[in-house]
Amino acid sequence: MVHRLDYDTTELIFRILFSLIFLGLGMEHLFADALIRDMMPDWLEYKRPVSLLAGVVLLSGGCSVLLGYRTATGAIVLGCFLLVVTLVIHLPALWQVPAELSAEWTWLWEVYQRSNLVKNLCLLGVCFHLINHRPGRFSLDARLGLDEEEP
Repeated sequence: MVHRLDYDTTELIFRILFSLIFLGLGMEHLFADALIRDMMPDWLEYKRPVSLLAGVVLLSGGCSVLLGYRTATGAIVLGCFLLVVTLVIHLPALWQVPAELSAEWTWLWEVYQRSNLVKNLCLLGVCFHLINHRPGRFSLDARLGLDEEEP
Protein backbone atom coordinates (compact mmCIF):
# COMPACT_ATOMS: atom_id res chain seq x y z
CA MET A 1 0.00 0.00 0.00
CA VAL A 2 1.31 3.41 -0.97
CA HIS A 3 1.06 6.09 1.69
CA ARG A 4 -0.07 9.42 0.33
CA LEU A 5 0.65 12.76 1.88
CA ASP A 6 -2.42 14.81 2.69
CA TYR A 7 -3.42 17.89 0.65
CA ASP A 8 -2.24 20.40 3.25
CA THR A 9 1.24 18.89 3.43
CA THR A 10 1.74 18.64 -0.32
CA GLU A 11 0.30 22.13 -0.79
CA LEU A 12 2.86 23.51 1.68
CA ILE A 13 5.71 21.66 -0.04
CA PHE A 14 4.47 23.00 -3.39
CA ARG A 15 4.43 26.60 -2.14
CA ILE A 16 7.91 26.27 -0.58
CA LEU A 17 9.51 24.78 -3.69
CA PHE A 18 7.77 27.13 -6.12
CA SER A 19 8.68 30.26 -4.14
CA LEU A 20 12.38 29.37 -3.80
CA ILE A 21 13.35 30.60 -7.27
CA PHE A 22 11.67 33.97 -6.70
CA LEU A 23 13.13 34.42 -3.23
CA GLY A 24 16.63 33.51 -4.43
CA LEU A 25 16.46 35.77 -7.47
CA GLY A 26 14.94 38.57 -5.39
CA MET A 27 17.88 38.42 -2.97
CA GLU A 28 20.31 38.35 -5.89
CA HIS A 29 18.68 41.45 -7.40
CA LEU A 30 19.05 43.27 -4.09
CA PHE A 31 22.49 42.17 -2.94
CA ALA A 32 24.56 40.75 -5.83
CA ASP A 33 23.18 41.95 -9.14
CA ALA A 34 26.33 42.73 -11.14
CA LEU A 35 25.79 39.83 -13.55
CA ILE A 36 22.08 40.61 -13.81
CA ARG A 37 22.83 44.23 -14.71
CA ASP A 38 25.35 43.07 -17.34
CA MET A 39 22.61 41.03 -19.02
CA MET A 40 20.12 43.92 -19.08
CA PRO A 41 19.60 45.58 -22.48
CA ASP A 42 21.81 48.56 -23.29
CA TRP A 43 18.78 50.82 -23.82
CA LEU A 44 17.89 50.46 -20.13
CA GLU A 45 19.49 53.48 -18.45
CA TYR A 46 18.85 52.99 -14.74
CA LYS A 47 19.89 49.39 -14.28
CA ARG A 48 20.52 49.42 -10.53
CA PRO A 49 17.14 50.98 -9.59
CA VAL A 50 15.36 48.61 -11.99
CA SER A 51 17.19 45.68 -10.43
CA LEU A 52 16.27 46.82 -6.91
CA LEU A 53 12.62 47.20 -7.91
CA ALA A 54 12.68 43.74 -9.49
CA GLY A 55 14.15 42.35 -6.26
CA VAL A 56 11.35 43.87 -4.20
CA VAL A 57 8.71 42.52 -6.61
CA LEU A 58 10.26 39.04 -6.59
CA LEU A 59 10.55 38.94 -2.79
CA SER A 60 7.02 40.28 -2.28
CA GLY A 61 5.42 37.79 -4.63
CA GLY A 62 7.64 34.95 -3.43
CA CYS A 63 6.84 35.62 0.23
CA SER A 64 3.13 35.84 -0.54
CA VAL A 65 3.19 32.38 -2.13
CA LEU A 66 5.56 30.90 0.46
CA LEU A 67 3.45 32.05 3.41
CA GLY A 68 0.13 31.36 1.72
CA TYR A 69 -0.92 34.96 2.29
CA ARG A 70 -3.06 36.37 -0.54
CA THR A 71 -1.55 33.74 -2.82
CA ALA A 72 -3.60 34.80 -5.85
CA THR A 73 -2.32 38.36 -5.57
CA GLY A 74 1.26 37.13 -5.18
CA ALA A 75 0.80 34.91 -8.24
CA ILE A 76 -0.52 37.82 -10.29
CA VAL A 77 2.46 39.98 -9.26
CA LEU A 78 4.92 37.21 -10.15
CA GLY A 79 3.06 36.42 -13.39
CA CYS A 80 3.22 40.05 -14.50
CA PHE A 81 6.92 40.16 -13.67
CA LEU A 82 7.55 36.96 -15.65
CA LEU A 83 5.58 38.24 -18.61
CA VAL A 84 7.52 41.52 -18.76
CA VAL A 85 10.95 39.91 -18.30
CA THR A 86 10.19 37.21 -20.83
CA LEU A 87 8.97 39.67 -23.48
CA VAL A 88 11.58 42.39 -22.84
CA ILE A 89 14.69 40.37 -21.98
CA HIS A 90 14.60 36.68 -22.88
CA LEU A 91 12.57 36.67 -26.09
CA PRO A 92 14.65 39.38 -27.84
CA ALA A 93 17.87 37.75 -26.56
CA LEU A 94 17.08 34.69 -28.68
CA TRP A 95 18.04 36.76 -31.73
CA GLN A 96 20.53 39.20 -30.18
CA VAL A 97 23.81 37.61 -29.18
CA PRO A 98 26.08 40.09 -27.34
CA ALA A 99 28.77 41.50 -29.66
CA GLU A 100 31.52 40.84 -27.11
CA LEU A 101 30.66 37.14 -26.95
CA SER A 102 33.09 35.02 -28.97
CA ALA A 103 31.64 32.82 -31.70
CA GLU A 104 32.61 29.65 -29.84
CA TRP A 105 30.30 30.61 -26.95
CA THR A 106 27.29 31.66 -29.02
CA TRP A 107 25.74 28.20 -28.65
CA LEU A 108 25.81 28.54 -24.84
CA TRP A 109 24.08 31.93 -25.01
CA GLU A 110 21.36 30.47 -27.23
CA VAL A 111 20.82 27.47 -24.93
CA TYR A 112 20.73 29.78 -21.90
CA GLN A 113 18.13 32.06 -23.47
CA ARG A 114 15.95 29.19 -24.72
CA SER A 115 16.02 27.54 -21.30
CA ASN A 116 15.13 30.82 -19.58
CA LEU A 117 12.26 31.34 -21.99
CA VAL A 118 10.85 27.86 -21.37
CA LYS A 119 11.43 28.12 -17.60
CA ASN A 120 9.57 31.42 -17.47
CA LEU A 121 6.67 30.01 -19.47
CA CYS A 122 6.45 27.05 -17.05
CA LEU A 123 6.54 29.37 -14.03
CA LEU A 124 3.90 31.57 -15.66
CA GLY A 125 1.69 28.50 -16.02
CA VAL A 126 2.01 27.84 -12.29
CA CYS A 127 1.11 31.48 -11.59
CA PHE A 128 -2.08 31.03 -13.61
CA HIS A 129 -2.85 27.91 -11.56
CA LEU A 130 -2.26 29.78 -8.29
CA ILE A 131 -4.86 32.41 -9.14
CA ASN A 132 -7.61 29.87 -8.37
CA HIS A 133 -5.61 27.71 -5.97
CA ARG A 134 -6.84 26.97 -2.46
CA PRO A 135 -4.08 27.35 0.13
CA GLY A 136 -4.11 24.61 2.75
CA ARG A 137 -4.25 24.80 6.51
CA PHE A 138 -0.50 25.59 6.67
CA SER A 139 -1.06 29.02 5.17
CA LEU A 140 -1.48 32.45 6.70
CA ASP A 141 -4.80 32.83 4.92
CA ALA A 142 -6.11 29.74 6.72
CA ARG A 143 -4.67 30.85 10.06
CA LEU A 144 -6.11 34.34 9.73
CA GLY A 145 -9.47 33.11 8.39
CA LEU A 146 -9.02 35.09 5.18
CA ASP A 147 -11.03 34.14 2.16
CA GLU A 148 -8.80 33.82 -0.93
CA GLU A 149 -11.65 34.98 -3.17
CA GLU A 150 -9.71 38.16 -3.95
CA PRO A 151 -7.74 39.80 -5.73
